[in-house]
Amino acid sequence: MPSKVRIALDAMGGDSGAAVVIPGAAISLGRHRDTEFLLVGDRAKIEPELDRHPQLKAVSKIIHTDVAVSGSDKPSQALRRGRRTSSMWLAIDAVKQGEADVAVSAGNTGALMAMSRFHLRTLKGIDRPAITGIWPTKRGESVVLDLGATIGGDAHHLVSLAVMGAAMASVLFDKKRPTVGLLNIGAEEIKGHEEIREASEILRARNLPELDYVGFIEGDGIGKGLADVIVTEGFSGNIALKAAEGTARQMAELLRNEIQRSWLSRLGYVFARSAFQALRNKMDPSKSNGGVFLGLNGLVVKSHGGTSAEGFAYAIDVGYEMAHYDLLNKINQMLNREGGALNFVQPAPEDVS
Repeated sequence: MPSKVRIALDAMGGDSGAAVVIPGAAISLGRHRDTEFLLVGDRAKIEPELDRHPQLKAVSKIIHTDVAVSGSDKPSQALRRGRRTSSMWLAIDAVKQGEADVAVSAGNTGALMAMSRFHLRTLKGIDRPAITGIWPTKRGESVVLDLGATIGGDAHHLVSLAVMGAAMASVLFDKKRPTVGLLNIGAEEIKGHEEIREASEILRARNLPELDYVGFIEGDGIGKGLADVIVTEGFSGNIALKAAEGTARQMAELLRNEIQRSWLSRLGYVFARSAFQALRNKMDPSKSNGGVFLGLNGLVVKSHGGTSAEGFAYAIDVGYEMAHYDLLNKINQMLNREGGALNFVQPAPEDVS
């Protein structure tokens, strides 16, 4: 474990830039005093915010640039225009150069993934990286991947996701052997695409010591918390994520409307206020903020672009945990140990983007 966790922040990413990034860093610092920050962005915008947080200022260094990646930039455009000059690139570069242990950005997701993959490259044994999220469930939380980094994937890709997800879950949940399930259209072994069934056979046959494979899990099993890690390819994972977020917002709106429908409903709310507050906290997306890019030679965390300072702080917290407990080394050991799962499946050809 490093004595200090050094975090590079893209201070120009997201809807609000430094106005959210700096207060978010101050909140996270209050929870993790062994943190140092590299604040990458326009000094004229960073310094006024930083002056409001003396403790943060004492452990921060500013890397100036006035070049920002736009939310509307395509990944190829971001690479051409922002390579070596943008706040997003320079935050990633700090990780590449060993000046930071993790980079956190609320900027354009496609651009962040493209820059991270181009500059950091993938780990040995990994064809394509994944976006990994923390999903609130009935039993607590689960790690879900891939949430949209890549579309499709063969058995090798799915097995590598399972191993990386298990490594992350062991760090977050302090479990030596997290349970892992493959998202599928049914729990029966005969269902699903061939690559999913093949990945299932490999995970069962290898019986890896780092994870406990529990089989196929249907969509409703994510919220039930049927496994510590849920594995799927990026197309299905992104649809599941957006559907869940939309459902949570719909339920909150329906509940609010029903409470306001009559004086009796409002009175009931007064008596059940603590229960409603607990439900609101459980469904608060800011508390599940922070998608980790797994599979790279470096740690990168993606925050929601429109999050609050508190939400951005949670994304920083995720990055802190990943760096503090040496997630990259743990993934490397699990992926490439002698007799590991990836030694028994052939990787797909590297895709060209």
